[in-house]
Amino acid sequence: MNNIITRLIRFTGLLFCILCALNCLAQTPYADSVYRPEIKSIEFYNTKKKASFPVITLNSGETVLLAFDNLLGGTLNYHYTIEHCDNSWNPSNISPAEYLKNYTDDRVADYSYSIATVQKYTHYELKLPNENITPKISGNYILKVYEDSDPSKLVLTRRLYVVDSKISITAEVVPSSDNTTRQTNQKINFTLDYGGLRVQNPRNDIRALVIQNARSETGILSTQPTYIRGTQLIYSDITANDFPAVNEFRHFDTRTLKVNSEHILHIYRDTVNTVVMLTDPDRNKANYTLEYDLNGSYYVLNQDGTDPRTDADYSHMLFSLKTTLQPSAGTPYIVGRFNDYKLDDHSKMNFDATSSKFVNAQFLKQGVYDYAYVWVDKATGKPDITALEGSYFETENDYQLLIYYRPPGARWEELIGYKLLNSVKK
Repeated sequence: MNNIITRLIRFTGLLFCILCALNCLAQTPYADSVYRPEIKSIEFYNTKKKASFPVITLNSGETVLLAFDNLLGGTLNYHYTIEHCDNSWNPSNISPAEYLKNYTDDRVADYSYSIATVQKYTHYELKLPNENITPKISGNYILKVYEDSDPSKLVLTRRLYVVDSKISITAEVVPSSDNTTRQTNQKINFTLDYGGLRVQNPRNDIRALVIQNARSETGILSTQPTYIRGTQLIYSDITANDFPAVNEFRHFDTRTLKVNSEHILHIYRDTVNTVVMLTDPDRNKANYTLEYDLNGSYYVLNQDGTDPRTDADYSHMLFSLKTTLQPSAGTPYIVGRFNDYKLDDHSKMNFDATSSKFVNAQFLKQGVYDYAYVWVDKATGKPDITALEGSYFETENDYQLLIYYRPPGARWEELIGYKLLNSVKK
């Protein structure tokens, strides 16, 4: 076990040095991404509820909070801006004066230093909208944080949704209409009523996007309603908006590093903190098992301190996975909101022949975390979260329903409706 720990920590250190170059090559500035390996623990949510979907209502006083740590410590000069995008996250190509009030960029001025932690870091925070940066219009916005007032020196990006409600939405989560997926899938049916909104061609002017558990890559875009009844657009096609329900997320709890909690085998505290997790099994079984989760999210928390923003410590988290799937057939990746569900070298599980397990090390701040394993088949290159997690219609999931509208002759797309659904809570 000690040899495995040593190899994993050494592997993590090497990755830390090369991830910056890899990220810049592989990531797009219009997705949730981190471009510097020293940037950790990014949180971005509506301040009404921690870890919530980052959507706010235009001109409502609602705000989102961005928080992140820089493990290099010290104080760096970070600036930020937001840019308007369409429903597919392409730039709207309109002037910032058309979508921003006051200024086009600003400095991240709120920061504090870690206190009594093994890993030193600087914690940064930012709230939007604020007196310097405020959106004028609804729609998708990409928040960009960069260094030294230079937009080419990207540090991180986050997707922000600004809604101006102009449409009525009714929606429900139901079992799949297809008998072959009825035990594994969940389907979203919904009706939009645009009332007095000027809609010349509903099939072109309005688009609906459904996302599962705030994961953009799961989004299904609907451009054609099944029926049109007066001002009502009905989306209920038997094949549309049908999602694999997957499984409840796996989870662990490191709110304290003094005692082992659920799913933790050992905690070593020395010059570094190391947490060895219990080996995870393959969960693609015949029957569903109820577990409570955070639908993929995480919370930074510290029971041993007073302010987890600055006194929660970091640990090398050592994960292992035992499965009958062979390394010659593919590769598992460990994902969650903590790493933006990225399938990259940092989330890749490596096969350890000595233990016959797939292993990985993550450097994470204290808290409560959800995670899952995605299998990437070597022959097809396609990711499959159900291969290791299974899929069960009983699974509790959140669904985000977003309605976009481009008025005739308009040069940008508005976000005119938002609804949060849950597969269990009605």
